[in-house]
Amino acid sequence: PRTVIMTQAASVPVVPAFAAFAEEYIASVESGWKNPTHRQQWRQSLRDHAALLSDKIVTEISTNDLLKVLQPIWLTKPETAGRVRGRIERILDAAKARGFVDRDWANPARLRGHLDFLLPKQRGMVRGHHAALPYKEASQFMEALRQRRAPAARCLEFTILTAARSGEALGARWGEIDFDESLWRVPGRRMKAGVEHLVPLSEAAIGVLASLRPDEPKPDRLIFGIQGAARSNMAMAMLLRRMGYGHITTHGFRSTFRDWAGDCTTYPREIIEAALAHTIQNKAEKAYRRGTAVERRRALMEEWSVYLHNKLGSGAEVG
Repeated sequence: PRTVIMTQAASVPVVPAFAAFAEEYIASVESGWKNPTHRQQWRQSLRDHAALLSDKIVTEISTNDLLKVLQPIWLTKPETAGRVRGRIERILDAAKARGFVDRDWANPARLRGHLDFLLPKQRGMVRGHHAALPYKEASQFMEALRQRRAPAARCLEFTILTAARSGEALGARWGEIDFDESLWRVPGRRMKAGVEHLVPLSEAAIGVLASLRPDEPKPDRLIFGIQGAARSNMAMAMLLRRMGYGHITTHGFRSTFRDWAGDCTTYPREIIEAALAHTIQNKAEKAYRRGTAVERRRALMEEWSVYLHNKLGSGAEVG
């Protein structure tokens, strides 16, 4: 790291502490994040897991400091650990870009060729995928989930019933729900593909919303928020751990749905992909997002709900 020298001719910025620069960095880029919960998740994850670095000058953070942060959660919370490491790396890279350290400085938070030599292999982690619950275990899980009274449990239940991404559910507002049509209109600004997504709601999904619905819901009010603010995805992750399912992820339930739909139903791939709001390039397939396809997806989501509630008995499972 270079020495910062203060002179009368030119004033060089004082190298900041990690926490102060992290907040400055997040503030400078968060307007470009589609999902507003990212802002909360970034700040909360650093506050909860990287507090050891808070008062350290960015140029003084070492590999040993990173190991102290990551080792306690590397195997017990692999997904969280990976995100925390990546966020620290980006913040320190930004500090380098700002000129606080020399160009040849090596980021101590980098994984490949550095921390991967020092940390144990995370078992069961497949890069690019999310650990999922086998669909044959989904009914038992949902039965346990419905016994939970925490608000995060209702959010997770709704997320699973709709096969939505967690960020889409966390950001859901009452104005997006059409109770008359049993339809959830997710605006394009909160969708990964940037296009409005129509989600037909099963009776069970409507039931979850009805249990939370105020007498006079304000359209802009978050359905699963906390005092007006978006709930963190970590709330559902922590719930899974408390239930003894820390080995799976919230996002993984989309894979659970996809596997069930492919193995246990006769719906065409286009309908299933549309239900997951996956980007569809083929023009013919795009048509499945509109018109009668919504009703076909409604039938699919109702079957998914019935399967999760185990109303079909042993005959619900295939193979």
